[in-house]
Amino acid sequence: MSETLDTLSLAQHGPVIPVIVIDQLAHAVPLARALVAGGVKVLEVTLRTPVALDAIAAIAREVPEAIVGAGTLRTAADAAAAKQAGSRFAVSPGFTAELAQACEAQGLPLLPGVSTASEVMMAADAGYRFLKLFPATAVGGTSLLKALAGPFPDIAFCPTGGITVQTAPDFLALPNVKVCGGSWLTPGDAVKAGDWDRITRLAKEAGALRA
Repeated sequence: MSETLDTLSLAQHGPVIPVIVIDQLAHAVPLARALVAGGVKVLEVTLRTPVALDAIAAIAREVPEAIVGAGTLRTAADAAAAKQAGSRFAVSPGFTAELAQACEAQGLPLLPGVSTASEVMMAADAGYRFLKLFPATAVGGTSLLKALAGPFPDIAFCPTGGITVQTAPDFLALPNVKVCGGSWLTPGDAVKAGDWDRITRLAKEAGALRA
């Protein structure tokens, strides 16, 4: 299934995918450029704010070296809007067959979220072999990932939710974890202050988490 191959390739660009919340459209492009300057090319912009879609469009247009995707997809309408804005991949907090079909219809590679063994089975039945564990820390963290490795040796994960720069290495050390998602690369105070040098520095530190 093309979605699995495409999303798994995102992990080749570095060990952390930043989970980004953009409140002001003016921040989108300089934020993306700061992350790219630090070696982080894959950017997940969450659809949690009114300007998110416009932010994705601006990044796609003005920062071509970035691989920008949309996060927090929940509906078929989200998938259509994300694709139209220029998203190159999609991330969802959970998994539904309807959303998977909508993303496939849009040609939008999906990284679907799961938090239980049953959800892993549902996503696997739909052809997905690379899944987002969410909310990773709240549902069991590394202990759950170790437990899932036994019955699901063919499934790889991107844990997201509650992970910090301190705990990320523990997740990345697991063989079934290819990359992790993190919001610590784009702290709200740095974004509001326009402290792009700090964000570039955090991006560089994230890139060094998996040697």
